[in-house]
Amino acid sequence: MSRGNYSLGKRQREQDKQKKKKDKRRRRMDKRDEGPSEIEFVSAEEMTGALPSIDEAMKNLQKRAQGGATATVPCKLFIGSISRTTTDQSLRAAFEEFGPVQEAVIVLDRDTGASRGFGFVTMASRKDAAKAVDAMNGADLDGRDIVVDVATER
Repeated sequence: MSRGNYSLGKRQREQDKQKKKKDKRRRRMDKRDEGPSEIEFVSAEEMTGALPSIDEAMKNLQKRAQGGATATVPCKLFIGSISRTTTDQSLRAAFEEFGPVQEAVIVLDRDTGASRGFGFVTMASRKDAAKAVDAMNGADLDGRDIVVDVATER
């Protein structure tokens, strides 16, 4: 049997492991002795790169405002305390007076198919959504005072 060869290999591996630990410890101590590295100074021009000047940025903003070609961000509204008789279409009609409505949905019970008393309306822009919240929160819709607020993620 070559039992001795096995032991020599194991001893060699343990010695290598110990040597690696010592080397790591030595590198760590050397790094501590060096202290903090030099601070690199960077100019403002290097940081900003090719950013436009304030005048150019303001001109671009004015062009966008005049063009009116900016994309609108849709906003989802939570509608609570809805009457059981309110439909998706009547909910959409109530909110369309404040701006374009992308979607109007009343949440239904899975088992019975009846309204659960709340729903969601997605307005095409945040400005229209803010107007709708101000006007419709506490307003009467199909005989019930509804609660309107911006929807939050679960």
